[in-house]
Amino acid sequence: MKNSRTTLRIGIAAVIILGTIGWLAYTGYGSSKSYYVTIPELSHMGQKAFHEQLRVEGFVKPGSIVEDGTHVTFVLSQFESHSPKAATSRLLKVSYSGSEPPPDTFKDNAQALAEGTYGRDGVFHATELQAKCASKYAPTQPLHPGGATATTPAPAPKPAA
Repeated sequence: MKNSRTTLRIGIAAVIILGTIGWLAYTGYGSSKSYYVTIPELSHMGQKAFHEQLRVEGFVKPGSIVEDGTHVTFVLSQFESHSPKAATSRLLKVSYSGSEPPPDTFKDNAQALAEGTYGRDGVFHATELQAKCASKYAPTQPLHPGGATATTPAPAPKPAA
């Protein structure tokens, strides 16, 4: 009789522990997932947009960045400002309140990815911000006579004869 009580207690403890681990895994997964949407898709999501963790990508509209420490507000545009489609571009105001300042590559016309929630005030409230600058990937200019660039080494000098 004593043996069956011990087995029952161990079984109940195991069920409680496994249940707790399962619940933590399920809630952790749900809170960490986020949907990637474009600016036009965000306006078509309806009420769902206000209840989901989202990632929105766009181009930083020139002159829209206002920094105050780690808090930054700016406008994302669907297209780059020099694009022929820029006049019809959809815009999204973003308010970033992260624990770190925005990255160094965050500047006018940079491609940015904001992660956060869309508010009923029409502002995207970001908690994470990533940016990349297209000019960073442009071909490099020659640094040395003879055509050597930052990515190609200069020709080795010929040994004296």
